Amino acid sequence: MNRATYTAMVRVRVLGSNGTFATPAGPSAGYLIDDGDTTIWVDAGFGTFAALQRVVDYRSLAAVIITHRHADHSADLFGFYHAIKHGAEPLVGFPIYSPAGFREAFTDYLGGAGHEPEPTLRFIAVEDDSEHSIGSIEMRFAATDHPVPTVAIRFEADGRTLAYSSDTGPRGTWPSIAERADVFLCEATYQGATENKPFTQHLTAGEAGRIAREQTVDRLVITHIWPMLDPGRSLKEAERSFGKPVGLASVGMVVEV
Repeated sequence: MNRATYTAMVRVRVLGSNGTFATPAGPSAGYLIDDGDTTIWVDAGFGTFAALQRVVDYRSLAAVIITHRHADHSADLFGFYHAIKHGAEPLVGFPIYSPAGFREAFTDYLGGAGHEPEPTLRFIAVEDDSEHSIGSIEMRFAATDHPVPTVAIRFEADGRTLAYSSDTGPRGTWPSIAERADVFLCEATYQGATENKPFTQHLTAGEAGRIAREQTVDRLVITHIWPMLDPGRSLKEAERSFGKPVGLASVGMVVEV
């Protein structure tokens, strides 16, 4: 199908894009994936539940996906949990897709034994190469290069493909999740030379651009930039290695896939 004449129905809305911690105007990681019928909240970082409530009724969500248990991707799930548990019409069996260990970590934070989140929440395990569907949105997961179980995700709907890296270093086979994606939302925590990274299991903007080029991605949008860095520099470094213009995720931004 001709991309130039196709009217995109799949959208990703940025709720937050900061890496590691939130700032007054910038929540950490969180995104809404919407195909017109189904809305999925992907990652629930600091400040994203408030941002979500400005644009959708949280009770209308089809599911939440937590890519890993680090707080900048999961902390606001606690607020959501209490909202649907103690609201006027409590929800039961709300689906949470998450990798190994997340349910246990969430339960421990709630208080451990006797404080289990069921039946309000229903946890669905995801792992490397697992596949699931939510409404008409098909998903494939891939384990990333990160110190806790973490998954990247490939979303396909309406003939369009969105890939999301979550948090990761460059190692492993996870980049194939973005092969020929229409949009690749990729972390770019650091800047500068790869060998100068403070932590190897995140990407520089240059690495994000290189991976997108190698996977023949149509459009690259970088996210999860360390808040103390100049995002303009990150954008230039990603564009240099990608070889064409790059988008910069910002709060409220909507990208049509």
